[in-house]
Amino acid sequence: MKNWITNNKMYFIGAALGAIAGFLYWKYVGCLTGTCSITSSPINSTIYFALFGSVLFGTFKKKPKTTETDNQ
Repeated sequence: MKNWITNNKMYFIGAALGAIAGFLYWKYVGCLTGTCSITSSPINSTIYFALFGSVLFGTFKKKPKTTETDNQ
């Protein structure tokens, strides 16, 4: 389990930072009319930004190096 967490730490960091950013976006920018499906609720905004942050930070994940014997 610890190995899985260390292999995917960039996803977790991105999700945490995205969730914080989503909550802050809802709090300070938000949607005054309530018609915005993402930013009208703090739950929706936090989850959406957490998913977005996870995907964004996941692109920075280092790929393991392969050797010639791995390719055969």
